[in-house]
Amino acid sequence: MSQVITKRPRLSRRALLKGLTLSHASVIVGLPPLVSMFNSAGTAYAAERIPANEGGAIPKRFVFWFNGNGIAERYWIPSRTGPNYDISPCLLPIAKLKDDVLVLSGLDNTVMGGKTGSGHEGAMSALMTGMPYSGRGGGGRSFDQLIADKLGDKSRFRSLQIGVSQESFGGSIQKNMSWSGLNRPLPPEELPHRLFDRLFGARDQGWINRKRSILDAVQQDANLLSKGLPKEDQQRLDEHLSSIRDLERSVASLPPNYMKVTAPEEEFDLKDWPRVAKLQSDLLANALATGQTRVASYMLTKCQGLARFPWLGLTAARHHDYTHKDGKAPGENGEEGQRILRDINRWHVEEFAYLVAKLKSIPEGDGNLLDNTLLIYVHEHAEAGPHKAIGHVNLVAGCRKQVAHGQHLTLTGTIGDMYLTLADGVLGAGLGRYPSANGKIPQLLA
Repeated sequence: MSQVITKRPRLSRRALLKGLTLSHASVIVGLPPLVSMFNSAGTAYAAERIPANEGGAIPKRFVFWFNGNGIAERYWIPSRTGPNYDISPCLLPIAKLKDDVLVLSGLDNTVMGGKTGSGHEGAMSALMTGMPYSGRGGGGRSFDQLIADKLGDKSRFRSLQIGVSQESFGGSIQKNMSWSGLNRPLPPEELPHRLFDRLFGARDQGWINRKRSILDAVQQDANLLSKGLPKEDQQRLDEHLSSIRDLERSVASLPPNYMKVTAPEEEFDLKDWPRVAKLQSDLLANALATGQTRVASYMLTKCQGLARFPWLGLTAARHHDYTHKDGKAPGENGEEGQRILRDINRWHVEEFAYLVAKLKSIPEGDGNLLDNTLLIYVHEHAEAGPHKAIGHVNLVAGCRKQVAHGQHLTLTGTIGDMYLTLADGVLGAGLGRYPSANGKIPQLLA
């Protein structure tokens, strides 16, 4: 920490800025991690002059990240293992974050009993729940919800489900990644303005017309708080409120048609999705930093997704078509088809890297928010064309002191083994078992 405070009264990490809009709508603004919230070393929350149960270790957070249709292995998987692995074309966006990311290959996507998930529906259920596809939806409780059972009870939102693509093709297994139980989806919030309202409170007409800000409702509370803070915390609070105002403007400036959900039989293009994806990541980072949630799922694209990618110049065919040589797609095994999948996959990793870098930029205690957040990146298949269920590739980011980052590992075992190892060894969730896990993988841990 750049400033150590030993005598000043500590600020509760649960402190909030509260207010009412002119239409009497409630506004709640969480505070970022401030110097005044931590002990003098910045290694734990302080307990001075606040309830004893508010002191203690900095809490862990968890983000479960997904995008659909698998990968182009030749452009994704590094040719070398170990710390000197080569940054493959698809992984270029994480090059500057190499010390914060672990690259994995070789794990199998199985369900309880050892059978692999093959088709999209079976693979998705296996990936998220470790259980067979029910014929209607997920076969049980998803991994993120098992983590939320252990970590989510002390935050405003037990978990958040966030999405980007509004594609309406397929059934619930294609559209959802979080499941509260058998056939019980937890749909992702795909519209930034709705996620913003959920995190900060209902908008009034003045906000909608961009004549006022939600921050107007809490300005008096913020001014009073700021007067009692050290200069470093005053600066962090100002930056935090400015970032919320920037988010507010960005959400308000989205074009009206971004909210339109295209019917399943219609052609579907991702319109402003790179912009929407970053807004959703910014909102998620704010929720994690302010303690509103400790667990989130992030569904960038759908399982078996049919979207096009006009910002990449890919409009001749749809994502799923490119992986299967359907329609106008050139075929996934040819050079042109592989290059197209490479570019799509690189965009996926770019959005993941954006969130990782965002978390790393937020100070917390003697480190940053990424140091206390575990992110796991998954797909329903490995190589997309053959619906490959063995030899998956995954990225694990965050919690650097506990995860063996900075290398590429080729492993044997199951996705469930990875989940169980990270849940218990990093998050301290104490699951003890997972439906598709046969054991733990100690090489994942630092």
